[in-house]
Amino acid sequence: MDDRLKSQNGPDGPKDAEWENLYNQCQECKKCSLHLTRTNLVFGVGDRKSKVLFIGEGPGEQEDIKGEPFVGRAGKLLDDMLAMIGLDRSRIYIANIVKCRPPNNRDPNTKEQEACFDWLNRQISLIDPKIIVCLGRIAAMKLIREDFKITREHGKWFKYGNIDIMAIYHPSALLRDPNRRPETFVDLKALQKKISQLCPESLSI
Repeated sequence: MDDRLKSQNGPDGPKDAEWENLYNQCQECKKCSLHLTRTNLVFGVGDRKSKVLFIGEGPGEQEDIKGEPFVGRAGKLLDDMLAMIGLDRSRIYIANIVKCRPPNNRDPNTKEQEACFDWLNRQISLIDPKIIVCLGRIAAMKLIREDFKITREHGKWFKYGNIDIMAIYHPSALLRDPNRRPETFVDLKALQKKISQLCPESLSI
């Protein structure tokens, strides 16, 4: 089993085989053209037993090289954001809408998102989270509502089936526009409150 596939919180018993099978299917996926230009599959990382799932849009250059989501500058900022509310990667799971890097870090198009979405839904089913956090508008438009407006609706709670879901600005957007960081901190505190209510074991403070 690939080391990136191993849970950071011990074995999952019967689910181990399901995770490995899903990972292998993703490795072989040719549903869209992104598999032709990727260096590595970026499957996801973290605690597969966590009740808190973060979902971004797609891998960038550094993620494609390493095969792990959010490892570049945006990843460092994400780590800092998590630390502000008592979270770290060992206590959550992080995935993306698409698992292969779009060329030149462009947004994944509709066809690519649709091709990859079943893999993400299967991850969601295996994890069975209580809370999903969309990182940026692409994830929010896919998981919350097609006409989602990140500038107006960030930090608000919605439902994905029976899962509480919210969207915050993508760390890359915060790097480009630091003026949005104060409102993102408010969103993070709202997330911390919801985690305290639903799955306080995810927090270290």
